[in-house]
Amino acid sequence: MKNLRNVLFYTVTIGALSGLLYWFISQGQLLETDVVRHEKHGVNSTALEQFTSTLYHDLSSPLAILLLQIMTIIITARVFGWFCKKIGQPTVIGEIAAGIFLGPSVVGLLFPEFSGFLFPQKSLGNLQFLSQIGLILFMFIIGMELDLKVLKTKAQEAIVISHASIILPFALGVGLALYMYQDFAPEGINFLSFSLFIGIALSITAFPVLARIVQERGLSKTKLGMMVITCAATDDITAWCILAAVIAIVKAGSFVSSLYTMLMAIGYVLLMLNVVKPFLKRIGDHYSYKEGLTKPVVAIFFLMLMGSAYCTEVIGIHALFGAFMAGVIMPENHSFRNIFIEKVEDVSMVLLLPLFFVFTGLRTQIGLINDPYLWQITGWIIVAAVTGKFIGSALAARFVKQSWRDSLIIGSLMNTRGLMELVVLNIGYDIGVLSPEIFAMMVIMALVTTCMTGPGLDLIDRFLPETKESYPSTTTAKPEYSILLAFASPLSGRKMLRLSSHFISLDSHKKMTALHLSPSSYLNQVNTEEYEYDTFKPIKEEATQLQLSINTLFKPSQDIEHDIIETANDGRYDLLLMGIGHNVFEGTLLGKLLGITNKIISPVRLLDTLKGKENLFHDDIFDERTSHVLRYVKIPVALFIEKNMIKTEHILLPVFSENDVLLLEMAGKWMANPDVRLTIIDPMGILTTLSSSNLIFTHIQEQAPERVYLRTDNALEKDFLRKQDLMLISYQSWKAAVESHSVWLSHVPSVLMIRA
Repeated sequence: MKNLRNVLFYTVTIGALSGLLYWFISQGQLLETDVVRHEKHGVNSTALEQFTSTLYHDLSSPLAILLLQIMTIIITARVFGWFCKKIGQPTVIGEIAAGIFLGPSVVGLLFPEFSGFLFPQKSLGNLQFLSQIGLILFMFIIGMELDLKVLKTKAQEAIVISHASIILPFALGVGLALYMYQDFAPEGINFLSFSLFIGIALSITAFPVLARIVQERGLSKTKLGMMVITCAATDDITAWCILAAVIAIVKAGSFVSSLYTMLMAIGYVLLMLNVVKPFLKRIGDHYSYKEGLTKPVVAIFFLMLMGSAYCTEVIGIHALFGAFMAGVIMPENHSFRNIFIEKVEDVSMVLLLPLFFVFTGLRTQIGLINDPYLWQITGWIIVAAVTGKFIGSALAARFVKQSWRDSLIIGSLMNTRGLMELVVLNIGYDIGVLSPEIFAMMVIMALVTTCMTGPGLDLIDRFLPETKESYPSTTTAKPEYSILLAFASPLSGRKMLRLSSHFISLDSHKKMTALHLSPSSYLNQVNTEEYEYDTFKPIKEEATQLQLSINTLFKPSQDIEHDIIETANDGRYDLLLMGIGHNVFEGTLLGKLLGITNKIISPVRLLDTLKGKENLFHDDIFDERTSHVLRYVKIPVALFIEKNMIKTEHILLPVFSENDVLLLEMAGKWMANPDVRLTIIDPMGILTTLSSSNLIFTHIQEQAPERVYLRTDNALEKDFLRKQDLMLISYQSWKAAVESHSVWLSHVPSVLMIRA
């Protein structure tokens, strides 16, 4: 009755008010003049023409164009970045290439009408404005990622190396400017301004790209890694201070008149360090937890950021220097910086920064370099940049008593330019120092020098391999059983550690290594150490409770399955234990059996299909990553499928083939725990036909006859399976069960699957 009253009230109210609205509108339309009607509907235009006209107007509105640009830019940047990641290059290379692709060099050349619609000249102002906001936030993050405490520990060596890596390319750049000035300097730009900007453009090192490469190569905690990070940080601070001075000279027109700007800049820096920084430190110490960063507190820091950027823009040394300085003076509390970076990073790096790459690409006209002479000049710019940075850094590192190998690695890493180079080049373009031709040449140099870093490091590793210290044979005795435990989440890692403790006997000759690989895009210089501590804390606590000695291995990774395979195959482990979740069945045979579907074809499988390695459609029982690991890992692999496992007291071992018999010995180790009950199901009588397996089973039963059960019927019913905590099964038997669509699969408890 109540529902009927509600429906009646709703119908009467909506109907009556709709009728009233219709009457109001009809009466209002009678008041329109003929001119209004003609402007609204058009003269003699049909309804379809009116619709298409309105649709085209909406499609070409500034907001619609901007939204379409952002979507296109993000998608293209992600695709190009993913491709570069797959070929071993930093994703920033792909994002820069995406900008050049969408610009006049490719899309504008091949599809001029589409390029004119997507990037009309009148829309570029909006794009530039948003990209500048993205850069301000990005430079703020870069400033926060610099750890000034690290600079103090290796200050002398870092200053020698970083300043050598600045002065040599700077000198070569000024010398090159002498050769290029008459032909390429924009009209009205004096030689001092032109030469200084060419010099600083060749002297920049990309700190964020370098830091990411150091992380991915596992150098973060080594002396070499700390040294090169310190050098890059020192280089960044020095180069940005020099850049601020160069901008002041360029805008002032002469060195003498620029002194006023420099004095104002020095006053600004002193104010930030001596007044603003202590004030921010007090706030940061008080609100250094996530809940403490309320909107009013965050607003204070954003006001400081924008105020700092505004001051440097007004002074005449560019807003980006102010954003960088704002990040440097943020409270040194790592927890606070990490929380703040998380708030800013996604919007800056994913949404706004790709706009800067594309805006740079729209400015980069590779087609302007249409003459052998121009390509010769481009080659000289690349030679000067590489010679100055690589040789300057390497020789300085050797001078401060680094080994030749470490010196060459430092030189190769310091030669990385990436995004920071583009920032400098765009500043030069905006203030009129760089012509379109020189700008395009410099962008090519930035791409080439950044692409060189990875292959350069690989060549150094090949021809100058790292020498490992040798130890007496008494300290290098091989453990009786060595397990590599690869886990994703700390909770699953804790459960897997509990499982793996049953694989090894309680003596001194055992080894357990917990491996966690994190996508490098999730990490930065500030949060890596804290992230590693939080990840391994539950694992170490569990190891202490189990009285196990455990090693931890943490590594940022661009290709997780490749790094798992490489680590497992290095010869030190007897078993790889890996956890897999429910989502790995998406798109697989078991997923189809359980009703888990995924229609999206992964880019990895598409790439492998194009290479002829694999079929496009995935018909394995696991996802691509797990199948790839199983295919290439040479040691035995144990896969743990966790389904809310709380304890491991009821163990089930179905014997469907001779491969399952091999698991008897492993099951026997579980029986050392007096709480464990083992049920063996042998419907085909395999244990009785194989004498060796019968002996193992007899031995297990003699140890604990009241806790070992043998069943010869096919007892895999729903109720029985729900009483079990863990199923031990061979990979071959599991695969056969999936391919035959066995009905009991949907009721299994947690599973430990072994591929010998």
